[in-house]
Amino acid sequence: MVQKILNKVVGTKYISILRTWVPNMIGWGTVGGVALVHFTDWRIILDYVPYINGKFKSDE
Repeated sequence: MVQKILNKVVGTKYISILRTWVPNMIGWGTVGGVALVHFTDWRIILDYVPYINGKFKSDE
């Protein structure tokens, strides 16, 4: 169903090109996310992760 709609809008050629690029985009997105956490204040970002949030509670 979804593939038929995409074929009408985008075309078969571009769908096949997109399928080959998806793993590459996922990989670079992951690298970019890790770099963002590494080069910014990691506590601000990791405070939103439930498992890690409780580990670094301060007694303020």
